[in-house]
Amino acid sequence: MMPLIAAAPRTLRAISIALAVAATALVVSQSSARAQVVAVVGGEPITAVDITQRTKLIQLSTQKIPSRQDVLDELIDDKLKVQLSKRYIAEVPKREIETSYATIARRAGMTPAQFTKMIESNGMSADTLKSRIHADFVWSQIVRGKFQGSLQVGEKDIEVKLQASHKDAPGGFEFKLRPVLFLVPKGSAPAAFESRKRDAEALRSRFANCEEGLRIAMTLPDVVVREPITRASADIAQQQRDILNGTAIGHLTPPDITPQGVEVFAVCNKAAAAGADSPARRQLRDEMYNERYQALSKKFLKELRSQALIEYK
Repeated sequence: MMPLIAAAPRTLRAISIALAVAATALVVSQSSARAQVVAVVGGEPITAVDITQRTKLIQLSTQKIPSRQDVLDELIDDKLKVQLSKRYIAEVPKREIETSYATIARRAGMTPAQFTKMIESNGMSADTLKSRIHADFVWSQIVRGKFQGSLQVGEKDIEVKLQASHKDAPGGFEFKLRPVLFLVPKGSAPAAFESRKRDAEALRSRFANCEEGLRIAMTLPDVVVREPITRASADIAQQQRDILNGTAIGHLTPPDITPQGVEVFAVCNKAAAAGADSPARRQLRDEMYNERYQALSKKFLKELRSQALIEYK
C-alpha cells in the first residue's frame, strides 16, 4: 500500500505541471495572436485578433462568411475614419456610443446586458461592435458636414427624378394641357380621319415647346387650339395617365380619334399635386439622400485611402 500512497502526490504534481504547461501554451498562443500584426494604418496596428473578431461580427449581423480581405479592408477603412475624425471633431462622448449600442440591443429585443451576453456567447467582444459604431458615427458626421450642400434634396430634384422615371409623383401630378383638335366634318369616311391623324403626327414631329408649337398649330387649316386646362392625375383614367406621364413637357400626346376629329394634347407643365408632404414623397427624398450619401462617402473614402500610409505585413 505504501508505494501506492506515496505515488499519489507525485501523480498529482505531474497533472498540475501538465495543466500549467497547457495554460502557459494557451496564453502564449493568445498573446502571439494578439501580437500578430497584419497591417499598420497611419501608425496604428490591425492584428489577427481584430480580423477574427470583426469576421464574427459580420457573420452574426449578415449571416454570411466574408473573405479575409473584405474584413481587412473594412478594418482599414474604420481606422482611417477614426483617424480623420480627430482632425475635424472633438472626442465622441461615450454616451453616444452606448446609446447606439442600446438601440441595436433593443431592436434585437434585448437589454444591453442581454445583448452583450449573447454576442459574447458567439465568441465576440462587445468592444468590437462598439468600435464599429464609433467609426460609423464619426464618419457620418464628417461626410454630412463636408458635403452638406451636395446632399440636400430639393423639390425640383424630386420632380426631375419622377419625370425621368415616367411615374406618378407620390400624391399625384397636376398637368397643364392645351387641347389641339384637328377637325373632321361629321359623317366623313374613315379615310378622312386617317388623313387628319397624319396631319397631327406631322405637327407632333415639329412640336418642340408649347409657345412655338401652339403658334404653329393655330396657323394650320381646320385646327382648333383650345383654352388651357389643368388635370390632376388622380382624376383621370390610368390609360390617359400613362400617356401623359410618357409625354415630355413641351410635346404632344399621340393622336386620338374623337367624334369631332383627331385630338392631341400639348403637355405644357407637369408638377407635383399641391398638398402636404406625403409619406411616400418623404420616402423618395430619403432614398435620394441616401444614394447621394453613399456615392460621396465611397468617393471620399477612396481618396482617403489613396493618400493614407497603409503597410501590409
